[in-house]
Amino acid sequence: MDLVVYAVPFFLLAMLVELVYGVYRGRNTYRLNDSVSSLFLGVLSQARRFITLGVGGYVYHLVSEYWSMPQLDSTAWWTWLLAFVLYDFCYYWLHRLGHERSILWAAHVAHHQSEEYNLTTALRQTSTGFLLSWIFYIPLFVLGIPAEVVVTVGSLNLLYQFWVHTEHLPKLGWYEWLFITPSNHRVHHAQNDIYMDRNYGGVFILWDRLFGTFQEELDEEPVIFGIRGPLRSFNPWHALTHVYADMISDSWHTRRWRDKLRVWVARTGWQPADVAPRHKNDLSTFAKYNPAVPALVAWYSFFQLVVAVAFLGWMQATGLGYWSGVACWALLLATTMTTTFWLEARTADAVVRWEWLRLGGLGVLLALALQGGAAPGLVAVGVLYVVFNIGFLRQLSASVQVPGEAVAPAAVP
Repeated sequence: MDLVVYAVPFFLLAMLVELVYGVYRGRNTYRLNDSVSSLFLGVLSQARRFITLGVGGYVYHLVSEYWSMPQLDSTAWWTWLLAFVLYDFCYYWLHRLGHERSILWAAHVAHHQSEEYNLTTALRQTSTGFLLSWIFYIPLFVLGIPAEVVVTVGSLNLLYQFWVHTEHLPKLGWYEWLFITPSNHRVHHAQNDIYMDRNYGGVFILWDRLFGTFQEELDEEPVIFGIRGPLRSFNPWHALTHVYADMISDSWHTRRWRDKLRVWVARTGWQPADVAPRHKNDLSTFAKYNPAVPALVAWYSFFQLVVAVAFLGWMQATGLGYWSGVACWALLLATTMTTTFWLEARTADAVVRWEWLRLGGLGVLLALALQGGAAPGLVAVGVLYVVFNIGFLRQLSASVQVPGEAVAPAAVP
């Protein structure tokens, strides 16, 4: 059973509590543009199932059918304990190689791009991890662990990781020796040299201690969150594809055929000698990406986030066909992208053109839905959304000129 969908109300409540607590203590770790960007990526990650085919699931079926040991008893407690521990062991290696090899880092990087560290960062997930991550869990099926047990312990593993994405909890004494905690996971999200590529476990820190990848959080070395190759964008499409694009560019421009292939499997950060090196952060002068925008843009982006979450919930509760799911996913992607264009303080005229294209696409989908027998009330909600957006666009076009990029403070809270 996938338990993540049932945890969404808890996620929302926990984020609200963390925000209120941070404001009360005078140490707010939330920034609206960064949080909206993270949650947009989380929404797209959940919507990804509507457009992808289950290659990994089919392979698991073949392994269970023809190459596995006798299936273990799914009612025995030791089966669940074994599966829970082994799943985290497989996750450790997926996670570690996800940092150490370029093709896997390309999928995982989205989770690390946030320059803030709060519970929204936990939900900042990739949409391309499904391409290769399934390979690392094949041993569970070879050992005869039932599929429903694997899915359930996998969701438990993911749920555990949610709470460790906070700056408000200190070190937890003896617990630090056995389990992943906020302190040792803050290390994992750092771009400081001493912290890079450390603490990969999902639930247990024991694997890192055993295989030499553990690093304690140090009082004298405050964590700087984010990635060394700065994204400087809130655009989810850019967030999901920029490392793939870099690898394609390097593979295309390098002259040696060996290097063209090596780009994809090399240690993360490696580049052929005959291509232009990419910019890396100088941490001594590091400043967070935080463009200044009017308050109206902040309200607009929050509104679009609420709509995106509600729309995802509707998609999950509705029996959509494949192409209907693809169309809805494309609409979600377009909505998240145009919203982040505003948050990046782009020229109003340029963004409005993208907005009209998005709303035109939505209009076509609503017309097709009505012809296909969709409930008139559902179509009416869509029309109201379009009208509401047009009103917003008129106000945004008038208020947004070409604001410059600011580091801090910025108009976005």
